[in-house]
Amino acid sequence: MSVPNRGVITIDGFDLHYTIEGSGIPALVIGCALYYPRTFSRYIRTKLQMIFIDHRGFARSHSSFDANKFTLDTIVNDIETIRKHLGVERMVVIGHSAHGYMAQAYAKKYPQHVSHVVIIAMGPDQSAESHKAAQQYLDDSVCPERKAYLAKQLEDLDEKLAEDPEHRFITLCLKLGARSWFDYQFDASHLWKDVYVNMPVIDHFWGVVFRDIHITQDINKLTMPVLLALGRYDYLVAPPYTWNSIRALFPKLIMRVFGKSSHTPQYEQPADFDRELLEWLNIDLV
Repeated sequence: MSVPNRGVITIDGFDLHYTIEGSGIPALVIGCALYYPRTFSRYIRTKLQMIFIDHRGFARSHSSFDANKFTLDTIVNDIETIRKHLGVERMVVIGHSAHGYMAQAYAKKYPQHVSHVVIIAMGPDQSAESHKAAQQYLDDSVCPERKAYLAKQLEDLDEKLAEDPEHRFITLCLKLGARSWFDYQFDASHLWKDVYVNMPVIDHFWGVVFRDIHITQDINKLTMPVLLALGRYDYLVAPPYTWNSIRALFPKLIMRVFGKSSHTPQYEQPADFDRELLEWLNIDLV
């Protein structure tokens, strides 16, 4: 790859950063080029060429825009523009949390450029029913300390969101830590340090696009292997059992549930995550 290890690609006025680390098979991680490198191990970079890219939700814009006009295809086309710029012909595509929707949508539209899809900590959708299932999963869990800590964290949520509306996405993620980390008292603020969030874009995608998404649409186009990595203690998205009704619709899907992880198994169980991923990719662990 002859491009710099770091750079900015401007699309429709949005500055989309990318960071390339490691060597091996190209693996493109969709989301935030500053946040996500902090969540993957150093070891994985010895086996894969990790390409971390922004989408518009984590990019500054130099022109006016109407986020309500953006669709999932908008993000997919941005990913394709970045792929062409970087000169990557074929790659593993990785999406964590809601970015998994972007990863699978890209793979459906551009399967010729995707060898494998990795979806981490994503629910089948973001519907009201899925949010209810996540809440029920927490309610049914015997974890009084976690529940008490979460309730304490949420006492001043509205106040904190109002104090700094431009960072309310990050504030919410931090306040919901007891839902999203195996260590329910884990402070993830260092992972979010200096991350820019474009709130109109985030509001539209997380509030509308992902709420109404149907990932089984055109599912037959996902002809490549798909790895679904979930955390047993993930109370942020719909629990693993909610995949049961649709997992058989994927042509080549395997599921792995990490027993000491919540919403970010690649960070919480790095050795186990790396082993499962690399063995699935048929890459030598030595």
